[in-house]
Amino acid sequence: MKTAVEELSPTRVRLSVEVTFEELKPSLDKAYREVSRQVRIPGFRPGRVPPAIIDRRIGRGAVLTEAVNDALPEFYSKAVQEADVLALGQPDVEITQLDDGKDLTFTAEVEVRPKFEVPDLAELSVTVDSAEVSDEDVAEYLTSLRERFASLKTAQRPAEDGDYTTIDLSAAVDGEPVEDAQASGLSYQIGSGTMLEGLDEALVGMSAGESATFTSELAGGESAGEQADVTVTVQSVKVKELPALDDDFAQLASEFDTLDELRSDTSRQLGRVKRLRQATQARDRAVDALVASIDIPLPEKFVEHELEHRRQSVEEQLSRLRMSMTDYLESREQTQEEFDTELVTQSQRDVKVGFILDEVARGENLTVTQAELSYFVADQAQRMGIGPEYLARQLSESGQIGAAVTEVLRGKAATLVAERVKVADEAGNAIDVKAEIEALNADVDGMLAAQAAAQSAQAAPQVIDVQPVAEADDAEPAEADEAADDDDDDDDEPEA
Repeated sequence: MKTAVEELSPTRVRLSVEVTFEELKPSLDKAYREVSRQVRIPGFRPGRVPPAIIDRRIGRGAVLTEAVNDALPEFYSKAVQEADVLALGQPDVEITQLDDGKDLTFTAEVEVRPKFEVPDLAELSVTVDSAEVSDEDVAEYLTSLRERFASLKTAQRPAEDGDYTTIDLSAAVDGEPVEDAQASGLSYQIGSGTMLEGLDEALVGMSAGESATFTSELAGGESAGEQADVTVTVQSVKVKELPALDDDFAQLASEFDTLDELRSDTSRQLGRVKRLRQATQARDRAVDALVASIDIPLPEKFVEHELEHRRQSVEEQLSRLRMSMTDYLESREQTQEEFDTELVTQSQRDVKVGFILDEVARGENLTVTQAELSYFVADQAQRMGIGPEYLARQLSESGQIGAAVTEVLRGKAATLVAERVKVADEAGNAIDVKAEIEALNADVDGMLAAQAAAQSAQAAPQVIDVQPVAEADDAEPAEADEAADDDDDDDDEPEA
């Protein structure tokens, strides 16, 4: 078999392939066997019809065409390998010569991956946010923690912005009460703006037992969109009272005995969150810097395929949300033209990023282990809210395991890029991304090991020391809850 390559563009080639008749002979024999099993000719059992009889009854040309159709995929695959072409998608094949006993020739036009050089990653640099934890960060988290344990106390004064009220509402249009716009005992925080327009202004200055009327447009019900006279009556006014920030609060809100211990652990946990965010930011910005440094042509059909995939994904999401495209565009304050342009830009970038990360993975000889693939499937299944076994079966049955492997490889390539690129924080401090990732993983492994050990200890059978009857009367009851108290060490991690 001979193969010639003609470059039609940087992303498209034409393969001209010449196959000898001898190379086609095995496929021709196979075609005769297949036809012999399918035809019904008097005097011959299925599968036993001689080729000469098939030629007379059906025609040699039909069998030859069947043989070529069967052999073309294999010949095309060999031609791609011989030409060292990284083909994308399905080729456009044209048979240029098909004569009995002569060479078979055909052409195949196909899009290919563009050729480009990955620059020296060490020459690229990016800046990321600082991971330093300030006293203000710790104070902000502790304030949010106090908010969770806050209580509402009745205020003996007129309502102010931010107060919590219990109110009754009734609406009337043209003096007639609106039946579906009457409610009592509603809880509402002044200033939240989550109810009727004008309600916040009406409530400020009102005391418990007082009523006021204001005009507002009804948002729902049979009278939606109509102007109504709304009467609000205040049942109570309450203010949020935060617990004191002391050792008692630390014991209430965490497993720590003192406020200093809580502050120290909060600083440690916030530091871990910031370092994780910094590592993620370094990876994203490193890939962005690499992509910006390379100018490559993109295969049109491949971009069109990605564009169609993105469009279908948006339509499926809108269908699940029962939202129309018009409503979606209004929520984003976009025109259809702006949305289409954004979709094209995203598709082009995704294709470019994929090519570049694939090239990095090939250049670094990156591979995917079974454990890495299993972790990826489990993570995706959790995000989708389905079982990992079910997702793995779906990927296998739909032939998408290769796509999953590609995603894992690209993730590893992106991490490698972040490790090779020069990374510094806003203060100019160099960041060793590889060391940071290893330290973060070690933290996770340590936490998981501690949790597993605690769970194992809790589940272990207790050893009972049998005492003589006389001594047993003097024995103190065992403190069974002490071990259980140690199992919640990580329950109160700071939330990012």
